[in-house]
Amino acid sequence: MATFGAIYRGIVQYYLLAGDVFRLHRLRWVMEASMLKTLAGKHRSTVAKMAAKHKARTDTTSGPRICYEARVERDGRKPLVARFGGIPLQRQRSAKLTDRQPIRAARPRKELITRLLADICEVCQHAGEVSVHHVRRLKDLHPPSPHQPRWAKLMANRRRKTLVVCAACHDNIHTGTPTAQLTQ
Repeated sequence: MATFGAIYRGIVQYYLLAGDVFRLHRLRWVMEASMLKTLAGKHRSTVAKMAAKHKARTDTTSGPRICYEARVERDGRKPLVARFGGIPLQRQRSAKLTDRQPIRAARPRKELITRLLADICEVCQHAGEVSVHHVRRLKDLHPPSPHQPRWAKLMANRRRKTLVVCAACHDNIHTGTPTAQLTQ
């Protein structure tokens, strides 16, 4: 509901300066129907039940308007509210965009991306252009043993199917020649 509301609000606020902004009632109807059908499909319900459940009334400068609202009550905090509609389709000569920027959750980077961005070979510790060596399955590496190549031991010890290596080490891995010594 928040996504449909943000898209609709952005379009309507952009066109509020237009003399025929009332024509956007068709857009409101199409987006409202699409939103209600999406919610009904998601909750395995009917459009009429979703409309009845989420119908709300909001006060505007032009009087009360009917909108659709999803509200999540929280203990000790303001409720989370997602709203669609409730904007009067009347021309405003001094219209301003008042849409809020969505708050994006900070997601930490994946470990592989962090290792790639470091631009350091994990075998020889050489800084520069790196690529990723990948094996299909961890069990292909077998448990670490003294007869295993250094790169395979490193991957087995880390329990990772990927290893960020420089071009020289990557070529050595694929040709089977010994790689540079690891710095312990």
